[in-house]
Amino acid sequence: MIFGRSERGKPPVEPVTLKILVAGGFGVGKTTLVGAVSEIRPLRTEELLTEAGRPVDDLSGVETKNTTTVAMDFGRITLREDLVLYLFGTPGQERFWFMWDELAEGALGAVVLADTRRLEDCFAAIDYFERRSIPFLVGVNCFEGAVRYPAEDIRRALDLDPDVPLLMGDARDRESVKTILIGVVQHAMAQAARRRQAVTT
Repeated sequence: MIFGRSERGKPPVEPVTLKILVAGGFGVGKTTLVGAVSEIRPLRTEELLTEAGRPVDDLSGVETKNTTTVAMDFGRITLREDLVLYLFGTPGQERFWFMWDELAEGALGAVVLADTRRLEDCFAAIDYFERRSIPFLVGVNCFEGAVRYPAEDIRRALDLDPDVPLLMGDARDRESVKTILIGVVQHAMAQAARRRQAVTT
């Protein structure tokens, strides 16, 4: 299927498609981010939280949350005529982490969403992508009412490597999310170029 538009007299453009993961802790805004930017109706696998899940799902800081992603979120965004991103939101709770390996297969890079009220919730995602050498950036989801910290303070708290980008944003805002997605694509491509250069020298 061809998504790109063509000018009159020119053949249609077959876009390059890239897979991006959206990860982070429970209730950090992954489903919201995918929904804010997707040009198709997002595929969601949300279920109501139940009493049975209360002993294993930590609702600290997200007490009003009443649904959770149990498999993945899926969306699509065309950044340019020749570039389409497929977005896969990972489930946040530890009991669903077994699915991450399947979702990560073939991914160009990842966005790790962070909430400054619960920074420790994104450590597992950062560790996952570091161990597998999957390029990622940290997107700080600036929730209303949350204290705003300088980016360098957040970077130090997360113990990020110097080359890992950190961007502030709003998972509800399409333009903000697009900036984050463009950032992860640029970061992943730069990482790939550095690896190629290291092999040839």
